[in-house]
Amino acid sequence: MDAAHHSEEFGTRFLTRFADCQDALSEPGLQVPDRAWCARELTRWSDHPAADFFYSSMLATNGPDHERLRRPVARTFTARRVAALRAQVEAVADELVDRFAEAASGGGPANFQDLVGQPLPVAVVGRLIGVPDTERDHLAELGRGATRLLEPVRTPEDWAAADRAVVALREYFADVLRQRRARPRDDLASALLDQRGPDQRPLTERELVDILLLVFVAGFETTAGLLGLAVFALLTHPDQLALVRADPALRPAAVEEALRWDAPVMMTERVAARPLEIAGTRLPAGASVTTVLAAANRDPRRHPDPDAFRVGRTGTKVLSFSAGAHHCLGAALARLEGAALIGRLFDRFPALSLAGEPVRRDSVALRSFDDLPLAAAG
Repeated sequence: MDAAHHSEEFGTRFLTRFADCQDALSEPGLQVPDRAWCARELTRWSDHPAADFFYSSMLATNGPDHERLRRPVARTFTARRVAALRAQVEAVADELVDRFAEAASGGGPANFQDLVGQPLPVAVVGRLIGVPDTERDHLAELGRGATRLLEPVRTPEDWAAADRAVVALREYFADVLRQRRARPRDDLASALLDQRGPDQRPLTERELVDILLLVFVAGFETTAGLLGLAVFALLTHPDQLALVRADPALRPAAVEEALRWDAPVMMTERVAARPLEIAGTRLPAGASVTTVLAAANRDPRRHPDPDAFRVGRTGTKVLSFSAGAHHCLGAALARLEGAALIGRLFDRFPALSLAGEPVRRDSVALRSFDDLPLAAAG
């Protein structure tokens, strides 16, 4: 069977093997769909606010433009800066686990995703950027609307929801920048205003706004998915949960195995900038390739017995945060949040259990729960 499955219906070649996906994501000749692609392929939508944002953002730019937008954010997500956030992440996790305990104190089910899974990364990235606690829930709802653009097939309703969200979020973050110019703080919004150095072309006002918008939305959506998926995986594999409870050093490994076993981002697309070969297949310029990250992470060539969830697995390498030039800048922070939450949640509730049928998010591109009902006592 050809390693690249050509789908005429979706106009793309699907890659599912780990090595092929890693090669595709790291290949400079395969680029993300960008503004020029949008103008050519999405003529009906190219003038929409959501398309204007998405296809000129860091997620959808290539080469020097991508590096120029990525550089100031990368300076914020250094290993040292992320490590310095540990105490703050743990404090937020404690606060939210307390809230979950109160909601579950009557013995009935409590929605972990609403009470902890989403609020934790929203609070962490909100504080990193400079968003007040009182405004985060509203902004998070807008962010979910904006992520409809990640779906491989977008309906008119998806575009309308994304347009509304982008307009509102752009207005909000433009106001944040105005406030930081008047009164700088120790946050990303203020730091971005200081990044206009001689080593690069200055970022425009719209670019500054869109960086804040992207960091906020990307900073909570996939991490929220990861937290719920990791908790679910452990609860449905009690033998593995017992290992994690017995050895706190396994918490990061449990997060990594959850990322491999049930990735929060299912797939991502690339477009050939020139004729090239990938996965043994010749691609003409303009050809679309979709790397199915969830399948790559379960490739038995890379991870033996891939359908088994094992926290003691060695040699794990995941593509859940992509690879190459577009590797997720927030990967280390997401892993930190996952390990901190697993420790606090399962230490606090020795008899934590599922308390009903979970409800998965209605999405092809993103894996998450809308409702993950848990009981604090078995």
